[in-house]
Amino acid sequence: MRQQAQQKSVWYDRLRKVASYSLPEIPIIFAALLYTYSRDLQRSLGVIAFYYPYAMFGAGLLLGWRFHRSRLLFALLLFALVDRSLLTFVASRGFTRDHVAFQAMAFLLPLNLAALALTAERGVLTPPGLVRLGVILGQLALVAMLERGTPGPAAALLHARLLPPRLFAWTPLADPALLAFFVSAGLMVAGQLMSPTATGRSFCWSLLPAFLGFSAVRPGSPGFSTFYFATSALLLIIAVVEASYHMAYQDGLTGLPARRALNEALLRLGSQYTVGMVDVDHFKRINDSHGHDVGDQVLKMVAAKLAQVGGGGRAYRYGGEEFAVLFPGKSAPECLAELEALRQVVEEAKFILRSRIRSKRKKEKILSDRGPGQRVPVTVSIGVAEKDARHTKPDQVVKAADRALYRAKDGGRNQVQT
Repeated sequence: MRQQAQQKSVWYDRLRKVASYSLPEIPIIFAALLYTYSRDLQRSLGVIAFYYPYAMFGAGLLLGWRFHRSRLLFALLLFALVDRSLLTFVASRGFTRDHVAFQAMAFLLPLNLAALALTAERGVLTPPGLVRLGVILGQLALVAMLERGTPGPAAALLHARLLPPRLFAWTPLADPALLAFFVSAGLMVAGQLMSPTATGRSFCWSLLPAFLGFSAVRPGSPGFSTFYFATSALLLIIAVVEASYHMAYQDGLTGLPARRALNEALLRLGSQYTVGMVDVDHFKRINDSHGHDVGDQVLKMVAAKLAQVGGGGRAYRYGGEEFAVLFPGKSAPECLAELEALRQVVEEAKFILRSRIRSKRKKEKILSDRGPGQRVPVTVSIGVAEKDARHTKPDQVVKAADRALYRAKDGGRNQVQT
């Protein structure tokens, strides 16, 4: 039974990981495709679709300014400039695949998005922000010069044959623009693999609607390009909302849900649940002996063990060196075996302290679960309480679990107490 539960937990973790990389972006992009290819949806959502781009860019500006997300603001500026330029340079003057300004914009936009995705927030009115703004406006001026000038070497470069023509005959983008999209996507994915973030993921996915926006341009009409660029903006807006949510509800150090998430989860539960309060034993001693960096690594490694709790439990970072494990719909006796297993997992884990030389003067201490080094003994004490006739409110259950935790610590630590 325990092995089956572990297998289910592994599959659940895999599904959750896949979902974290694809939701809600894939459903949104699919919905955008469905709208552009369904005449019935276009008729029924005509008014909403008309205001959709304005709503997305307006909401993006408000959120970007309010939460100081300069990358979102610059991305919105890029989408707006490209969209207006398509309407001005392309739609009003006729469109062909050989249109220089169109190919230039299709080449520059993905590279700009990749640059924004792979750099940090720098503000808008700061020197780095003003440099970014100047670069974007300079590119706009360059596109305008290409549009008004005569075809020359730049036009030849933008229409160079680099890919098999049959593969991409369905899109009006020339080979350099296609390669710009491929290279930008590769850079963004590599950045995500090295340092995954919600914002970086949204920039990756925003490339796809942007590509569809350029591909939607047709002779005599911009097609659904504005709709797709607004969808790219929507993906970036969702990332800002998601990042703000994680700041409030997820602990930045351990990756576990934070105390606010625990409080809201307790309010949603029914008549029966159990709370286990977990405290790292002698944590102050670890900090004093090895430094706060090692203490943070201990918390992260303990959190990783607690996140594997079975029995339908879920771990939370409560604060400091204290964690909470919540078991919805279960009594305290039903949870003791799972909590005891957690205690044993932490006790038996190898916390090996090693020194990694970064310079001649400074050595960085790191914790590992393998290799040579000094073993740092880490144990936890756990107090357990359930909702019952005496403890009817969530804060009462948590306080009862805290009292049980203190009994565990007074009784010698490294044990579970009810």
